[in-house]
Amino acid sequence: MNILTRSLLPLAVCLAAALAGPAQAADILHAAGLVDVRTGKVLGPSSVRVEDGRITAVEAGHRPPAEGDAVIDLGSCTLLPGLMDMHVHLTSEYSARAELDRYKKREADVALDATVYAERTLLAGFTTVRDLGDSFLASLSLRDAINAGKVAGPRVFAAGKSIATTGGHADPTNGLSPVFASAVGDPGPVKGVCNGAAECAQAVRQRYKDGSDVIKITATGGVLSIARSGQAPQFQSGELEAIIATARDYGFTVAAHAHGTEGMKRAVLAGVNSIEHGTFMDDETMRLMKEKGTLYVPTISAGRWVFEKGQQPGFFPEVVRPKALSIGPQIQDTFARAYRAGVPIMFGTDCGVCEHGTNGREFAYMVEGGMPVMEAIQSATLVPARFLGVTDRLGSIEVGKLADIIAVPGDPTADVDLLGQVAFVMKDGRTYRNDCAALQ
Repeated sequence: MNILTRSLLPLAVCLAAALAGPAQAADILHAAGLVDVRTGKVLGPSSVRVEDGRITAVEAGHRPPAEGDAVIDLGSCTLLPGLMDMHVHLTSEYSARAELDRYKKREADVALDATVYAERTLLAGFTTVRDLGDSFLASLSLRDAINAGKVAGPRVFAAGKSIATTGGHADPTNGLSPVFASAVGDPGPVKGVCNGAAECAQAVRQRYKDGSDVIKITATGGVLSIARSGQAPQFQSGELEAIIATARDYGFTVAAHAHGTEGMKRAVLAGVNSIEHGTFMDDETMRLMKEKGTLYVPTISAGRWVFEKGQQPGFFPEVVRPKALSIGPQIQDTFARAYRAGVPIMFGTDCGVCEHGTNGREFAYMVEGGMPVMEAIQSATLVPARFLGVTDRLGSIEVGKLADIIAVPGDPTADVDLLGQVAFVMKDGRTYRNDCAALQ
């Protein structure tokens, strides 16, 4: 090395340091405990280092911060991975006005409502959701707005418009008077209504064109649709097979709303990836689901909610009320039997039927049905992360993963109700809520 080179070397080092800027500061979370969903254990005092939206260190004890780092002291709170609800409807929330709202609300009203419901869901600790059916494709625009940082909300995997048969649970013209029905016309595959294999394939392709992330079908009747039966099968086997085959061509998973046994079996045999609600699931259906690896998303919260509201005269249209009273109370019992039988279970609430932001109540209902708290937590973290194919980014608090981290005021395995009392929410490294300090 010559004299000139030696003399210029310190200058080059200083210039490189200046261009690189100061060392990256980080947030250091200090908490009294941490739920390790992989081992199924609650660890003691822990530190999590978050830098540029990702977890860069997870350590026992309270790590001292480096220069420039910021400590977020969560006191007696316990850390968990951001929770995932695999069945929500962020663009609506059912009420006694819901039937009238179909006629009164504009597309913009639905979209603006969705931003409110999305924020409530995020602040309840749910940093990822699967939205299984909307109006006006508003969930797709909501997803994009959240991803762009325009509004606060969970990470959304959206189905867009659910797929139904004519008169099926997701036929948007159900209950319309002839005047309104004639104005709307035949909704057809573009609006998610199909009859026959060719139209069913077209409906899936339309969801791809719309920009959906997942396919949702209504394999049987439902509770809240303005139609008589909540259990009748609503697709023939050939139609289901066309949906599944086309969905696989486009890389979609398929979720099937199903209450009645026959429609549920047809959907499982055709190859759907998840059964939603599963109210009258029998032993044979459970066996088939275990054989095929079909996940069960129970939505106990919605079942209990519709049963409660069904006892209030006038809350539901009269055609809906008998379905609410018969289907609602059955779901939790079905969950208990399915859990004992070993059916794979994934967390989902159907919030949008029940109130947004109350998602955490589902954990207590699952525990009432016989599932240990840790397994219930895993059903809302590890299980959906695997299902969505995002275990490299989400589902646990580990180095390299996105900083989707929440905290509750105590050990949730000792008190499951704490999962409905989320006090700290971080998504992608950004803090949206921190009430832990106020709890000390």
